[in-house]
Amino acid sequence: MQPISRRKALLLGGLGTAATVAGGAGVLWTLGNSRPATVSGVELATPPEAGSAGGQLQVRLEAAPGQIPLAGRQAAALAYNGSIPGPTLRLRAGDVLRIKLVNNLAAPTNLHVHGLHVTPEGNGDNVLITVEPGATFDYEYRLPEDHPPGVYWYHPHHHGMVADQIFAGLFGAIIVEDPEPIGASIERVLVISDTSLDGLGNIAGATDMDRMMGREGQLILVNGQSGPQFTARPGERERWRIVNTCVSCYLRLRLDGQQLQLLGMDSGRFQTPEDIEELLLMPGNRADLLVTTTAGDSVLRALYQDRGSMPGMMGAGSGARNPAGQPDGAALAALRVAGEPVAPLPAVPASQGLGDLRSSAVAARRQIVLAAGMGGGMGMGGAGIMRFTINGREFNSARTDITATAGDIEEWTLTNTSPMDHPFHLHVWPMQVIEQDGAAVDAVRWQDVVNIPANGRVKVRVHFRDFRGRSVFHCHILDHEDLGMMGVIDVQ
Repeated sequence: MQPISRRKALLLGGLGTAATVAGGAGVLWTLGNSRPATVSGVELATPPEAGSAGGQLQVRLEAAPGQIPLAGRQAAALAYNGSIPGPTLRLRAGDVLRIKLVNNLAAPTNLHVHGLHVTPEGNGDNVLITVEPGATFDYEYRLPEDHPPGVYWYHPHHHGMVADQIFAGLFGAIIVEDPEPIGASIERVLVISDTSLDGLGNIAGATDMDRMMGREGQLILVNGQSGPQFTARPGERERWRIVNTCVSCYLRLRLDGQQLQLLGMDSGRFQTPEDIEELLLMPGNRADLLVTTTAGDSVLRALYQDRGSMPGMMGAGSGARNPAGQPDGAALAALRVAGEPVAPLPAVPASQGLGDLRSSAVAARRQIVLAAGMGGGMGMGGAGIMRFTINGREFNSARTDITATAGDIEEWTLTNTSPMDHPFHLHVWPMQVIEQDGAAVDAVRWQDVVNIPANGRVKVRVHFRDFRGRSVFHCHILDHEDLGMMGVIDVQ
């Protein structure tokens, strides 16, 4: 029987679950592997909130194991301040956010404020630091006066444990408010996550195959709930702030029977709202959505999205969810619209957005190649060990992969040589999508997570404004990041 790895042992201790090593293959299995009963149809819960006042917000986030309400039952999970999701943090451009992170896990951790345009140095958005078990760390984030409004989120980013800690429940939303309010009858924060529970309510462990594919949980939850419901009156304009916190799952969302208008993706606000019928969110993506309600019952669904596979791995692991089992997609939440109609709200004011770099001078052009392939040696159960690389190298925090000059605009060609999609994330600086597989993108599209299709290519431009320091870029299939698909950038 092979020993349990340090990472698995630390996760096990952090969750407080019982486990055994099964079959001599070194795979960690939690006791009781039957699918747990869940409770659906309850009223949609709102995560706790904390908002800035006088230009400041100071919060304490305690990462700790516990018995946490999840999918209508008590689960042995990880949480910030005892809830999944953690508290929603509301800020304004120019604010200072101070977070005291308390690590009461059995494993190292840290914190990443995903999408915020803040310094990566010192106690800012510095994911290269480690907060050991029992330790605390004081983060401070100063938002620029022109920071774009939008939906952001926070989560752990300690290399090698990111997927495990997020899958177990460590995440929460951040809202940067609009300088001019957008009229809405109600605002809903919808944090979508996935996980798997065993029959005893423990977070399920991941096999090597799960990690190579990118694990997908048996449960897709909204604000920690399975199939919640909520109501509205006809003609109301609701604002939905949607965050995809899933480790690997692509969410192709539909809400048939309702009028949907997309205000923006990630930090990229459109000049005017865009009418849509379907919305694709890669892991880490966020959407700012307006829903104008029509009488009747509607279901928010996540349809199957094929993100590819490696040869010989089709159907293996939890990452290969069978679309035939759910032809209409997974039902995430139910909306019932009834009662007296309401008067329409004023039109949404135009947004300036982040500008357009397509006609700007480019200081450097770079090739970034994401690759996955079989490496040397044999993994668990006789499977070869797969390597996940960027420009042929696995992550090394001591190495700088790209050195850029502060203030420059660069053009990056992101190439995926593998038969699996890879969502590419750059910290601190958003990316404008310029070209997809050789075709120019006509609209101005800003995102911080950009999908690179299997065997495809995407061209982006980045303006390294405001900040200097070392940060990272990586695949946001978080198992792939943990397995090495990440690099370091130093802006000087």
